[in-house]
Amino acid sequence: MAEMIRVDDPRDPRLRDYVDLRDVSLRKLLESERGLYIAEGEKVVRRAVTAGHRPRSFLLAPRWAETLQDVLVDSDAPCFVLDEKAIEQVTGFHVHRGALAAMERPEPRSPGSVLEQARRVVVAEDLVDHTNIGALMRNVAALGFDAVLLSPRCADPLYRRSVKVAMGAVFSLPYARIEDWYAAPELLRSHGFTSYAMTLTDDAVPLDDVHPEPGEKIALIVGSEGPGLTEHWQRAADHRVTIPMAAGIDSLNVAASTAVACWHLRP
Repeated sequence: MAEMIRVDDPRDPRLRDYVDLRDVSLRKLLESERGLYIAEGEKVVRRAVTAGHRPRSFLLAPRWAETLQDVLVDSDAPCFVLDEKAIEQVTGFHVHRGALAAMERPEPRSPGSVLEQARRVVVAEDLVDHTNIGALMRNVAALGFDAVLLSPRCADPLYRRSVKVAMGAVFSLPYARIEDWYAAPELLRSHGFTSYAMTLTDDAVPLDDVHPEPGEKIALIVGSEGPGLTEHWQRAADHRVTIPMAAGIDSLNVAASTAVACWHLRP
């Protein structure tokens, strides 16, 4: 059973894992150094624990301590209980659902181990927005793809905002970061994947006309929020595909376009 600890001072050093959650640069540094991530909201906390991730501590408003009682019973982590205004002083923002948990960050997977167990993957190049990463992970999981591979510059799927937008999908969806990004096309081919790059190039084929062979292992490649895929990936991909647009719009948000493509290429 988690030890329930009532805290009155938001400056209490035991709360250091929760300080300044909106400071992205600070949080990226601290969470990496401490090997943790923050789960926000009752559903996300539950899904993290259900996925086997270990809580370091909980930070709850009183009403959420009762709601999460079944989770707390099975944990030996301390549970700090503060009123909602004090939680806001600690975190730097109003936590609408006053439940937070500092979780032990799981060991990263290797790209090879992820690809060995997958048949359909999404490969993301330089998606630096945490909201887009979270939305992409949720879409990929919901539409039946097996995994996500990330370029070195992609945002952290376990950053608080990413996890919240993904509604915890990141806990069940395998993913890995490819450090040697230039060699990634060959890595996909060596594992038997055919790559489909989402792009606006003149030779891109409308997604409606794409019909993979039965049993084909598919890697869907999507690019950054602004410039899209780099020329290297556009040249290296086996196929270039696009979503036909109407009304003079040239493209969709990367998470939306990924959802459309995953639906079309779903198993």
